[in-house]
Amino acid sequence: MDLFTLDNLVTLLLLTMLQAVLGFDNLLYISLESKRAPAHLQARVRKWGIGIAIVLRIALLFILTNLIKVFQDPVFERNWEHLSFNFNIHSMIVLVGGVFIIYTATKEILHMMAIEELDHENKHQRSAVTVVIWIVLMNLVFSFDSILSAIALTDNFTIMACAIVVSGLLMILLADTVSEFLQKNRMYEVLGLFILFVVGIMLISEGGHLAHMKILGTEVTPMTKATFYFVIVVMAFSDFVQSRYQRKLLREKKALLAGRQTS
Repeated sequence: MDLFTLDNLVTLLLLTMLQAVLGFDNLLYISLESKRAPAHLQARVRKWGIGIAIVLRIALLFILTNLIKVFQDPVFERNWEHLSFNFNIHSMIVLVGGVFIIYTATKEILHMMAIEELDHENKHQRSAVTVVIWIVLMNLVFSFDSILSAIALTDNFTIMACAIVVSGLLMILLADTVSEFLQKNRMYEVLGLFILFVVGIMLISEGGHLAHMKILGTEVTPMTKATFYFVIVVMAFSDFVQSRYQRKLLREKKALLAGRQTS
């Protein structure tokens, strides 16, 4: 019964909100990655990917709460004239995840620029199992920050596990909505990919900071969540303004052509 105290319930609410906010970039990746699966399996892939990731997140939570020192202990250290770093397991996982996301986003952006036909859903398609595996792996990469933040707020394993489950269920509910929105509004796919690119930069900067990396004597500092969301808002607003302006120019062009045909 000690679990259902007001303090624990407030902590559970805060952790759930934290998991939801930090999970936005993860949800975007899931929506874009699931499109690589066969069309009739995409919804199922998203649910299975998030569901398996919830279980593994709880397992990771258990490991981190008991073996957090292992993830923070130095593994590989170098101190050269223009470059120095001190990698641990945590920093390496975050760095690899950031590099992979930048690679994925860049490849998809170049692919969109190279295609000649609009319908390119079947290009570079993967099996449903492969997509689920990638969703689960990247979900674990994204979960490190949220789990470490949860550990900083409370030492109650049950509350942290409940927050992970609740936020995971919310992601399952929202995943189809986000994917359907991107499917109906194809122009926002480019915006989503560039946001994913920024996510990769954020992870690399965080990994470099965790590794105490210095380049030319300057220490790598992590991109804050406030900066990340500010960049997203600016990108979304500029994309909105540009799309409205393009539609306005298209209407004016049609009106001009109609006037010429009439005359």
